[in-house]
Amino acid sequence: MATVINNYGCHALLLNSVEDHIHILFALGRTVAVSKAVEEIKTTSSKWIKTQGTAVGGFAWQVGYGAFAVDMSSIARERDYIAGQAKHHRVETFQDEYRRFLTEHGVSFDERYVWD
Repeated sequence: MATVINNYGCHALLLNSVEDHIHILFALGRTVAVSKAVEEIKTTSSKWIKTQGTAVGGFAWQVGYGAFAVDMSSIARERDYIAGQAKHHRVETFQDEYRRFLTEHGVSFDERYVWD
């Protein structure tokens, strides 16, 4: 995925995944739309995953995604957060954390459209 991101005109800083989601910290290229970068990452990685055997042949990313901008002064904190995903989610589920994050930042959402 880092190669895909870099080849798409962005700069991968850190990727880390757990069972049900992935966090990717990257610098968005100046001419790249977030939606197009995510589409490229999901499409390319999905095709690769499906070559890894029949056990993952039915793999699919969910339709949606979350994208959040961070300022340069927060990069170190975000790296630590992403690197600690497995430990972090032993305390709080991804779904609970995401709901809390959206609520804390005043982002309205409809539960029917957050998960698929």
